[in-house]
Amino acid sequence: MVDFAVAGVSGNTGRVVAETLLAGGASVRVIVRDAAKGAAWAARGADVAVADLGDSAALAEALRGVKGAYLLVPPNAGASDFRAYQRATGESIVAAVRASGVPHVVFLSSVGAQHDAGTGPIAALKPVEAGLRGIAGTVSTFVRAAYFMENLGGSLSSLGDGLLPGFVPTDLAFPMIATRDIGLVAAAALREPPAQTEVIELDAPRLYSMDDAAAALSKLTGKTITARQFPIEAMVPTLTGFGFPPGLAALYAEMTAGMTAGHVTFEGGHRRVHGATPIETVLAGLVNGA
Repeated sequence: MVDFAVAGVSGNTGRVVAETLLAGGASVRVIVRDAAKGAAWAARGADVAVADLGDSAALAEALRGVKGAYLLVPPNAGASDFRAYQRATGESIVAAVRASGVPHVVFLSSVGAQHDAGTGPIAALKPVEAGLRGIAGTVSTFVRAAYFMENLGGSLSSLGDGLLPGFVPTDLAFPMIATRDIGLVAAAALREPPAQTEVIELDAPRLYSMDDAAAALSKLTGKTITARQFPIEAMVPTLTGFGFPPGLAALYAEMTAGMTAGHVTFEGGHRRVHGATPIETVLAGLVNGA
């Protein structure tokens, strides 16, 4: 019997979950869309299941017999209708969990997932949480993660000009988290399932602003980097200029406006967990990898 099933192993969070569980001696089944992507995991002793998260029958088969599973709605910038993609994938996940009878699910949710609207792509996660809550015999852990520090990588192309561009006030401090810490917390949650469904609100030990990120980048690069806020109205044309579909760009603009307004924030009243990785560590990796 395999202990845990882990999706998203080709991404930042699922990879850390699987690596952490394997290192701890657990048996792991990785869920991949392409068998070739599972070869390296098989070489490390993992079981490999080939299933698209949007295929509920295949996903249910991958989840059968495990004690717990890490699941998420992966980003898919190439989707022609991002909302439809999120909805279909979320419904597939809920159906697969119900059909498989997996007793514990750790689901990657997000800060702001308590809201029905005004949160951009985050709004699609509330129905998934609700669907999983309604499955008898399954306990869920919803990891409502803060803004990914790694997302700042999309703003580093202007470092040569001494700028860190963004669309929120540069002094606005908001919750962030390193994706590695998400994986570590999710792995720990799988190893110690709760008695009943719970929410974990996950962020770094302190809030960070774009000014903080610019200061860290100044130390890393040895040159003065200044954060600069651009009008939110410029966000959609900027993202579409980078190749984002207009619908997805609009969702990101809505999320960013929600962050500025204080709408995209933690609900409170749940277990709060802080990751250990400071923003300087993540930015150093992004700069060195650029």
